[in-house]
Amino acid sequence: MTWQEVIEHKSLQDLPFKIELNKDGVIEMSPATNWHGFMQGEILSLLNAQLGTGRAMVEASIQTTDGVRVADVVWANTTFLRLNRTQTPFLTAPEICIEIVSPSNSKKEISQKIKLYLEAGASEVWTCTLDGELRFYNQLGQLEQSQLAPEFPQLIEI
Repeated sequence: MTWQEVIEHKSLQDLPFKIELNKDGVIEMSPATNWHGFMQGEILSLLNAQLGTGRAMVEASIQTTDGVRVADVVWANTTFLRLNRTQTPFLTAPEICIEIVSPSNSKKEISQKIKLYLEAGASEVWTCTLDGELRFYNQLGQLEQSQLAPEFPQLIEI
């Protein structure tokens, strides 16, 4: 199955969970809570308020070496957006890819997604727990704070 087939498949539309496509073309599903959605919205709002030369979006599909992965939130500069406006999935990752860690996510799965997004071209990958704790990563490993958004809080409180 291809990503375009997943998008167009009538039985897969309006699902209450995120789907991804692994490298073998097999659909993988992750349930998300409403709190997960609140965290996405808060991160999106903070990114748009703090970084002025691009846009944040939720549920961005990204082609990786392990199939299509869907980042919970991404930040893309205006050049990336202009060049990739109609691309689905993105063939390269936007500058910042963010995963909100759900109880169903294993540490191995999150570590793999960090690696995949960085390999796909992300400058930074962030993780956010459901408690709002953020961690920031780049090619060199974990960072004290984001280098692309140094004013971004390390804890999101809703």
